[in-house]
Amino acid sequence: MIPNDPVMLLSYVNLKLRDFYPSLKAFCEDTDEDMEKIIERLAQIDYHYDEERNQFV
Repeated sequence: MIPNDPVMLLSYVNLKLRDFYPSLKAFCEDTDEDMEKIIERLAQIDYHYDEERNQFV
């Protein structure tokens, strides 16, 4: 289960992307999370997924 708080979610997802997954898609497929919900929740705090960096910036 991923954090509900957007700031905690940002930290959690970026850590997972940095250390374990080559892409947000791979993370979501492996953890069975909804990619669009993650993107929407982090957009609320003005963070957007950068595929080249493989992190939310």
